[in-house]
Amino acid sequence: MTALSLRPGEQLASTVCSTRVVVVKAPPGPLDIACGGAPMAPAATVAPVKPAGGDQATLLGKRYVDAEETVELLCTSAGAGELTCGGVAMTVKAAKALPASD
Repeated sequence: MTALSLRPGEQLASTVCSTRVVVVKAPPGPLDIACGGAPMAPAATVAPVKPAGGDQATLLGKRYVDAEETVELLCTSAGAGELTCGGVAMTVKAAKALPASD
């Protein structure tokens, strides 16, 4: 896989499906970010892929994190591929509970 040095605000696109994400948080140094088993690339270098019908593995507007929550990606275009970081599947970030308004 091709490791990318990510910075917040950077846009990535899948080369195998219509998934596109924006980097929200990333540690310094290169990371292996993939979608559908293929490395993701800077969005400006990837031609848009037409969305396929059927089940979507990445959901529009959801934030995806790695197990340690050191990498956070915001999905801006849903797709059929599963997001991975270092070969491990990323999960949807759980919403934080709001404080009671008593």
